[in-house]
Amino acid sequence: MSSATRTLVSPATLSRPRGKAVYWSVFTAVVLLFALAFLFPVYWMVTGAMKSPDEIARTPPTLIPERWHLSGYTDAWDLMQLPEHLWNTVVQAAGAWAFQLVFCTAAAYALSKLRPAFGKVILGGILATLMVPAQALVVPKYLTVADLPFLHTSLLNDPLGIWLPAVANAFNLYLLKRFFDQLPRDVLEAAEIDGAGRLRTLWSVVLPMSRPVLGVVSIFALVAVWQDFLWPLMVFSDTDRQPISVALVQLSQNIQLTVLIAAMVIASIPMVALFLVFQRHIIAGISAGSTKG
Repeated sequence: MSSATRTLVSPATLSRPRGKAVYWSVFTAVVLLFALAFLFPVYWMVTGAMKSPDEIARTPPTLIPERWHLSGYTDAWDLMQLPEHLWNTVVQAAGAWAFQLVFCTAAAYALSKLRPAFGKVILGGILATLMVPAQALVVPKYLTVADLPFLHTSLLNDPLGIWLPAVANAFNLYLLKRFFDQLPRDVLEAAEIDGAGRLRTLWSVVLPMSRPVLGVVSIFALVAVWQDFLWPLMVFSDTDRQPISVALVQLSQNIQLTVLIAAMVIASIPMVALFLVFQRHIIAGISAGSTKG
């Protein structure tokens, strides 16, 4: 016996012209409200940089600039040395992404398919680090980076101070492992029959099938480094090596508010563009992780 699904509005009511009109009106209003809630802060930031210093401080604020000034963006680009700090951020984010993708993928593949001794214990220990607040790890990480064990060298003011701690990302490792667990075993066994070793199977079979989840992990890795503030502030005391997130705060003391807002807009453009370009891969990766086979 099949049970009918109970809904707030019956299908008979929705099939009527009046029911359809009410349904689509409510649906459109909800979508517009959500779009307004997400897009209005972006609009306010972009247009705020185009206002004059007097207009941006006016109460009540103006919704549309009285005069459009692009000088805020040009001044931010020159006065706050944005090209240099953006390049520092790109280097730090790209290195952290590469290190994390290589080592997290290798570790997840080993825990999922190679099944080493005490693999479940190791995985449990890795996942236990997710229960520790990130702020509690700042001091141990800093002491480790300031005096690297065995090598007795300092990674302060060095991109390696960002790259190496980023490798220890338990969430991305677990995300990759769960995806590898769901890969069809028949395909891997066929590769073994054809004579492919473990490394060749990973490179030629597993990685091509894992593009969606690798895209998701890549986005997480890049965004985490791009928006981080506390750790780069501790690692880079040299102003010329600081990323954009730290430089915006350090250089904002004697800068006009419109110039600072313009610098924030410019700093957010790469991540917004990255999401718009790879949004299909992100959705595919999330949906791929929820299905088996």
